[in-house]
Amino acid sequence: MTLRVVARIKAKPDKVEEVREALTGLVAPTRSECGCVVYELLQNTDDPTDFTFIEEWESEAALADHAASDHIQATRAKLKGIVEEAPDIRTYTLID
Repeated sequence: MTLRVVARIKAKPDKVEEVREALTGLVAPTRSECGCVVYELLQNTDDPTDFTFIEEWESEAALADHAASDHIQATRAKLKGIVEEAPDIRTYTLID
């Protein structure tokens, strides 16, 4: 069974473009990670400060490797001071 992740990041109003640039830089390297099924970045049409990743991972181990990856660690550092709060990251399993 795969894991689904919804990760929400809220940019400071005057830092939207900086946050968008940092987050879009995660897409290509993450999609090439072992165990990544889906990795999409969305921006709220009504609130441009609101970014959300929709993710699907083959396993908890793949998700843990992603969280520990160099590109995630580097982006966490870039986001300090330009986001309103810590990312809201929630993990789910699909109910059929």
